[in-house]
Amino acid sequence: MKWNLAIIGLVVFLVSCSEKKNNIELKSLLVEQLKNTHTDQNWFVPTKNAIKGLSAEQSNWKDDTENHSIGELVSHLTFWNEMNLRAFKGEDMSGFEVNNETTFKKYTNDEWKSLVNKLASIQTEWERLTENATDKQLTEWSTEIVNMTAHNAYHTGQIIYIRKRNGWWKKSKK
Repeated sequence: MKWNLAIIGLVVFLVSCSEKKNNIELKSLLVEQLKNTHTDQNWFVPTKNAIKGLSAEQSNWKDDTENHSIGELVSHLTFWNEMNLRAFKGEDMSGFEVNNETTFKKYTNDEWKSLVNKLASIQTEWERLTENATDKQLTEWSTEIVNMTAHNAYHTGQIIYIRKRNGWWKKSKK
């Protein structure tokens, strides 16, 4: 009987270690994806590099179609990253207006610099909070974090396309 209890205890211990290892691996993967879409250039260009050196005038440029400007795309990313961040932190979202169209506007030089800094700050906070997330938060938020990083990468690709189209992109060396 004691032998069976010892085996059961060992199995419970191993399962809990395995779950902890999986959560550590998940956390590492999520932080890596957040950094890949923010600062770390690996397979694709992160937002920091995609918007680096752009003027407000360049950020406001639009073609003759309904396409968005770089400034509008950065504003859009800032809005959704912040909305998710506030929800992740458990902030009251009742007064937070979710209107995607309000994220698309033109920027002055000071507003553009402020927007770029705000996006960087929000992305950095996402990395920090994910590194310190509880197992419960990882379970509840992993899909949303992955979707958010995919959304960031998608729009960053659009930003780079606009820059290349206008001759504003110089391929950097690692």
